Amino acid sequence: MLRYILIIVLFVMILPGVCLSSEEKADNKEVFTLDEMIVSATKTEERRGDISNSVILIDKEDISRSTANGFGDMLGNENGIDLRTRGDYGGATQEIHIRGMGADGALVLVNGIVINSPSIGSANISGISLNGIEKIEVVKGSGSLLYGTSAMAGVINIITKGPEKDIIDLELSAGYGSNATYEIAAAQGMFLTEDLGYYLKANKRETDGFRSNAGLDHKDISLRLIYDNGYGPDISIYGDYTDRVYGNPGVKTPSGTRDFIINGIKLYDSESSNLLNEGGDKDMHLAFDINGAPLDRLRLNLKGTYMDMESYNKNVYYFFTLSGNKTWVKNIVDSLEGNADIDLFKGMNLLIGAEYKRYKWENSGITLDENGAEINGTETETVAGLHTFGLLTEAQYRPNDHIKMIAGLRREGHSEFGTEYVPRYGIVISPYENTAIKLNYGRHYNAPTPNALFWPYEDWGWGMGTQGNRNLRPETGKHSDVGIEQGLFNDNLFVNITYFRWDIEDKINWIPDASFFYRPQNLDRYKSYGWEIGLDARPLNNLTFSLAYTFTDAEEEISGGVARKALYTSDSYFKSSMKYLDDSGFNASATIRYTGDRPAYYVLNSDTEPSVTLDSYYTIDLKIEKDFLDKWIVSLQCNNLLDKEYDTYVESFMDQVSGIMTMERYPGEGRSFFLKVSYRY
Repeated sequence: MLRYILIIVLFVMILPGVCLSSEEKADNKEVFTLDEMIVSATKTEERRGDISNSVILIDKEDISRSTANGFGDMLGNENGIDLRTRGDYGGATQEIHIRGMGADGALVLVNGIVINSPSIGSANISGISLNGIEKIEVVKGSGSLLYGTSAMAGVINIITKGPEKDIIDLELSAGYGSNATYEIAAAQGMFLTEDLGYYLKANKRETDGFRSNAGLDHKDISLRLIYDNGYGPDISIYGDYTDRVYGNPGVKTPSGTRDFIINGIKLYDSESSNLLNEGGDKDMHLAFDINGAPLDRLRLNLKGTYMDMESYNKNVYYFFTLSGNKTWVKNIVDSLEGNADIDLFKGMNLLIGAEYKRYKWENSGITLDENGAEINGTETETVAGLHTFGLLTEAQYRPNDHIKMIAGLRREGHSEFGTEYVPRYGIVISPYENTAIKLNYGRHYNAPTPNALFWPYEDWGWGMGTQGNRNLRPETGKHSDVGIEQGLFNDNLFVNITYFRWDIEDKINWIPDASFFYRPQNLDRYKSYGWEIGLDARPLNNLTFSLAYTFTDAEEEISGGVARKALYTSDSYFKSSMKYLDDSGFNASATIRYTGDRPAYYVLNSDTEPSVTLDSYYTIDLKIEKDFLDKWIVSLQCNNLLDKEYDTYVESFMDQVSGIMTMERYPGEGRSFFLKVSYRY
């Protein structure tokens, strides 16, 4: 590894010789630069070139010109990020995996509010709407020092739009596309007085989906209030509410499968393994944020958040008779956080913070009879509570313009698992103005979720079912990376190369026994190393393109088993996009994504070769857009242009006629079109 690092460092040291000086920069907009400002990496605003982590920045212009049909696709086009979804239905869960780590290692925030489900640890990002987003910041590498649990692989912070003084902002849009998909959206913001402003947005989306029982009905609304009198303190209040109802069709049934009907009720058909399962989410988030600088060398921040998330799941199955259950899981989390950013002396900065979180978890359920009716007397309810208290300090020291050093420590206290200490260290070397050599190391920590700890005993019949495990241990480990970011040719070319390595001890996974009874267990180890190579370029003023390649070697080792390739993680991911914009308001974008083959299922813990492998695939997305009369925009988007078939996950399916159980697949989304008209004032 050291040899590769030295070669890269020497290469970067000679690159500035071919670069133009800062005085020779062109007049066109700079989009590739180390001067972009980031908040999420240190909880204080800093230049990208001063942050030891590898970062991704996506602004509102990037979003408007992207071929992405949602927030997940937007991030899925970025280096080191793998978007995984349970197939092609409207309400399918979408998860972000950073550098091959599990979805519970990616902490997702909206204006600093954690939206990861406390029940399962990961964030379902399928309900996040792209409109109204000002900027997306992705900070890769361990974030446990600043954010505690669920930030092992990185942090994704979504910053929504706010009002601008002396500007009335209004945007309306409506669109229609494949599978009877339609969407309407509205956003409006302004300052009511000289100091007080608001930004309000709302969305409505429906689709029938690609298969039977694949529909979605989605609604969301959010409001952001800003108080800014010009001299502080600045106050922000944010709230949102999302309501989603969707069918859950399961895997695609094998070719030739006939409809299965029991008691006059159809359970599955030739497209979907379940026509009766459904789910829903009702999520609410509230937050207030106060920032002030009472002294020249002191900046203070106080944040309070409240989250109420409720998920609903109806599960219907057949074991000689039709049966099932309904389950509701509710999470209420409130937190209070305070940070002080102190300039001790020239070049020396100290961040001190404290955070308290309280969790309330409720699980309730009821059994269904053969007609789908609720059976009185079968109600269950489980309630549990947790709390955490974190203290952190991080020092940053810059002795000169060419080097910066970071060191920090977090003390995390957990009501179930006691105290854990999490350190982090980083170095940024800047031998030239447009060069940043970054080294980053951090320990990470992830506590078991309430679902894993407290899920009540659930019997599906014939010994099959689920139950939580109070004997679980927290996941611990480390994450390190070394990388280089280099701007070239008047910032019209930006290159980044990063080597990363991480491991997790006691990784938690739900593992079935021989009777398919699932319990969460601690894996022996889960580890990975790899490379991220990215290039952004502007060969012409109106043309940009990007290339991104990620190599990931991820390995899992189950207790009592052997080391083997981690499930659903490919060795190779390649992404490329090209965007064209001319003065007439015509935009065109194209994106290609390639994912290599992935192991999907091992029969035994001792198997090193998977019995099911998902094949590699690529997709091509296109989007064209035209401005009319300065305020109207018409866009046409096509995803998976070549209608490539691919699969995302596997799950068992039993043919009730033959009695044969097989591992079947969740199919990816087919070709789709979406036409949208927008009005912006």
